[in-house]
Amino acid sequence: MPTFELIKYLEFFRWLNHSVFALPATILFAAAAVILTFKTGFIQVRAFPRFIHMIIHGVQHEKGSHPRTINPFHALFTAMATTIGMGNIVVPPIAIIAGGPGALFWMIIYIFFGSVTKLTEVSFALDTRIETPRGIIGGPIQYLKSISSLLAYWYGFVIVFLFVSWSSLQSNTLANIAAQENIPHWAVGLFLSVILLAVLNGGAQRVGNVASRLVPLMFVLYVSFSLLILLKDPIALWSALCLVCRSVLHPSAAIGGFAGATMLRAMNSGFSRAVFVTEAGLGTSSIAHATANTEKPLDQGILAMGAMIADLFLVCISGFLILVTGAWMVVGDNVGSTLIYDAFKQHAPAMGSIVLLMSITLFVLTTVIGNGFNGVQSFGALTNYRFTRWYVAFTVIVVFLGALSPVPLVWEIQDTLLYLVAIPNLLGLLLLAFKRPSVLKY
Repeated sequence: MPTFELIKYLEFFRWLNHSVFALPATILFAAAAVILTFKTGFIQVRAFPRFIHMIIHGVQHEKGSHPRTINPFHALFTAMATTIGMGNIVVPPIAIIAGGPGALFWMIIYIFFGSVTKLTEVSFALDTRIETPRGIIGGPIQYLKSISSLLAYWYGFVIVFLFVSWSSLQSNTLANIAAQENIPHWAVGLFLSVILLAVLNGGAQRVGNVASRLVPLMFVLYVSFSLLILLKDPIALWSALCLVCRSVLHPSAAIGGFAGATMLRAMNSGFSRAVFVTEAGLGTSSIAHATANTEKPLDQGILAMGAMIADLFLVCISGFLILVTGAWMVVGDNVGSTLIYDAFKQHAPAMGSIVLLMSITLFVLTTVIGNGFNGVQSFGALTNYRFTRWYVAFTVIVVFLGALSPVPLVWEIQDTLLYLVAIPNLLGLLLLAFKRPSVLKY
């Protein structure tokens, strides 16, 4: 496609996202999270002891569960495989560049209130799931059907493309970073595609087993080296914290690559990027949770809600990394995908960039696997598990091609898809919360 055509489409989707969807989406995400928080009596605070109890003592399993269900913690790690991914590394810097340091504050605020949105999604996903000989059908498509078939099919049609788009972006991001270590783009695409195909062919059990092993490892690798950078200069860390606080009500002036921001812009950037990181409001993480053999739907919801602490922690680390190192002032074509890498390479110990590449590879790998699994489940819910092999093949091909292509246009398109997915999901959740409040009773 000629360059001027790409620019034309890029500008169209950029206008659509910033001028049409941005403000309504910010209001809808925030309103749903706040309403559900008050509806449940701040369950994210009240149920925290229950979350700790389940982490220590385990979750009560469902008796006589379907053979295709998986351990509740494997379901949790499968869901976390998509939320604890490249988004935690790439997105906070993007939010700060677009909305200023204050955007980090709004990301934290949304994670706190949005945790109840995720609890609601997961609880209703388990409450409404159905069992078929071919597998479990559960998640947003299923719980939206109990409200409106129009909302369900609207959501389902868009989400199968959103998952593929996400996986393509993950592949492209890893390829851009690996290229700085002289690793060819095609090698990254082939590596991800082969592993994705092998894992998805193993079904939910294999996805859960792989995710439960890789998620803790990548978390520890990334956090350890990040803390070495942040704690090396406590004064710079304190200054960065003060900058975030000052920027909440008094957005920073334009500086370096930052084009300046208003409070509304910082809030919109923080909320929308927090949604991308946590998936709270999109319903996507509830798809994996719907396969858990949990006796009480709300218990799995509490487990999912508590797990957002990991998202909060990683968002703070990534955001403060680029503020402490000054990397947020750098301008570049791949600024979103390489800012943290540059910060690691310049400020971490000798092996910093290598360790980051290893942890990022795990982040991307688990996210692509999680997205692939969720895409298959969503496609199966739409088609009653017919033609899923074709969908898997399509996903694998797109992941490979994603590593080879520049995708600024795809970033804007996936933002559009994200908004189109969130609208039916949030409307359906609010209706369900008031129609069937007993599911959320704690």
